Amino acid sequence: MKNTLYTLLILLALSTLNTNPCFAQEASAIEGRWDITITMNGKELPSWLEVQHSGISTLVGRFVYAGGSARPISKVNFKDGKFSFAIPPQWERESRDLEFEGAVTASSLTGTMIFVDGKKYTWTAVKAPALKREGEPVFGEPITLFNGVDMTGWKAMGDNQWKVEGGILKSEKSGSNLVSDQKFTDFKLHIEFRYNKGSNSGVYLRGRYEVQIDDAKGLNPAVGHLGAIYGFLPPNEMVAKDPGVWQSYDITLIGRMVTVIANNKIVIWNQEIPGITGGAIDSKEGEPGPLMMQGDHGPIEFRNIIITPIK
Repeated sequence: MKNTLYTLLILLALSTLNTNPCFAQEASAIEGRWDITITMNGKELPSWLEVQHSGISTLVGRFVYAGGSARPISKVNFKDGKFSFAIPPQWERESRDLEFEGAVTASSLTGTMIFVDGKKYTWTAVKAPALKREGEPVFGEPITLFNGVDMTGWKAMGDNQWKVEGGILKSEKSGSNLVSDQKFTDFKLHIEFRYNKGSNSGVYLRGRYEVQIDDAKGLNPAVGHLGAIYGFLPPNEMVAKDPGVWQSYDITLIGRMVTVIANNKIVIWNQEIPGITGGAIDSKEGEPGPLMMQGDHGPIEFRNIIITPIK
């Protein structure tokens, strides 16, 4: 009797699913990952959206704003090619939700956002590229990005608080992020870093995917702590050392697939990065990008920055 009841419940669920094929077909137009550009006060802010099915006729998702981490969307309302959703504030100090409305076109999304300040801004989105790679990687010659003498090959994204002392690239206070002049697609990276107690920074791969750096010794692994792809992929263990001690990353990025070795231990192995992280330079995921170091979250030092491009 129990097995018969179980079978009937499954058949009922399947028959219910089959009664709504139109929704599934229509929803396919919005499902997937989208690279967003928000126009706000004359600036273009990169963001990211993912929409997927949850059950029979519900759409859920994730959203990354220009700052912060991936935020869950409990429900995406979608009908007749138009959609809307709201998400609560994260690092914003205001209390009102971010509200989004949009429409699906042949190859893009367009819409508006009401920000936490109550003002309305426009945005556009294109399908995020898959970034699939075929074949085994072939590595080129290593490139030393920091010469240990001066800031040749680097520029600050604002007022420059960065300087070079004793072969160390350092930011002694919160200020501007730092980007490399050269841009890269796929590569392996070696970089060493040192931070003060309570400080926070990050290394952005292609300028879009942050590998988190923070004072996290003794904490549980999480998407917001050292070794993580910020907001998306947690490290499998916490290997942070004490503040004031030199630490290292060895990172390989091929398409969306990333491997992170922190302090000589594998903490992320060949995992997919879903999309850009908060603070990215842009949302143009299909293009090469620079290396970017976060300098707006506290004192940080770097040395021995070596990148080996993949041909």
